[in-house]
Amino acid sequence: MKRKRLYCPHCGGDIRREWEEDVERDFCAACRTFFYENPLPVVSVILLSADREILLVKRGRRPYRGRWCLPTGFVESGESIETAALRELAEETGLRGRVAGLVDVDSGRNSFYGDLIFLTFEAEAEGETGPPQSGGDTVAARYFPLGGLPRLAFPANNRAVKRFVAAKADYWAIVDSFSLAAGGDGATGGRNTNLLSDRLVRVIEVNAELISRLWIEEVTTSRSTPGYHHFDRQRLFRRVHTILSQFGKWLGGGYDDRDIQAYYTDMGRERRREGFRLGEILSALSLIKKHLWEFALSRGMWQKTIDIYMALELDRRIVIFFDKASFYTARGYEDK
Repeated sequence: MKRKRLYCPHCGGDIRREWEEDVERDFCAACRTFFYENPLPVVSVILLSADREILLVKRGRRPYRGRWCLPTGFVESGESIETAALRELAEETGLRGRVAGLVDVDSGRNSFYGDLIFLTFEAEAEGETGPPQSGGDTVAARYFPLGGLPRLAFPANNRAVKRFVAAKADYWAIVDSFSLAAGGDGATGGRNTNLLSDRLVRVIEVNAELISRLWIEEVTTSRSTPGYHHFDRQRLFRRVHTILSQFGKWLGGGYDDRDIQAYYTDMGRERRREGFRLGEILSALSLIKKHLWEFALSRGMWQKTIDIYMALELDRRIVIFFDKASFYTARGYEDK
């Protein structure tokens, strides 16, 4: 508990409470002096590892001894808040860093220290970045995954971490999406489970029947696909629905390049036996690609900058799949 002021530090006289401009303050009648209580500035640091885990320290002193928190401490007289933040980081974890930006400012009251103002900064590690070492007022320092954080000692820490994660969400989604896709054409399968366009893919899967019917209406009337004009619509529906299902499975890693090669090579041979021209088969595939893309755009993708990245990624994935499908269809068609 924060101690009350009992005596005047200047004359030793008794302290009492008096009102000044609607604020009750400590007052020394002998000195005729009011004492002003201002919030104490506290700095905290958010620092992530390369694996996007957050650095926390375990407190060794009251208050909240034994609880985890961000590297946190008071600003000393004569130092800037940024310098104080980096000093606390070094003292409590042994790591050096640089301030990357201000994350949050919060205020609150603590029974131990009184009124506080918390300023939380994002920091980036500099120099040697070995494992953190506890020091100063801490007894442990380690990284925690963002999805498995312990209860933090200070409410201001909890609020700052939540705001930090929310502010980074779009950026991380872009980075994750393009880093996974950067593996080349084959990167569209297997581990790509959280790419930006996945939610649009789910929309496409749920609406596969509608997309199929839109495709049928065009393929049975387009001048580029005359062989489809009088083809049985139920058979067309089953065929396009199968292709849309394959696209979804391929994106989820359940359908690989060998599956594409086998299916579309056989499809090319079958379409040749049915009397279709190669040009109209490839045009029909192109129309599926077109309706997938148009349907995605109709779902309002252009609300934020991240949606542009999402659209570019989805476009890339559609192009890769249907380019492969067209290539193996043509190979199968020309196979004698």
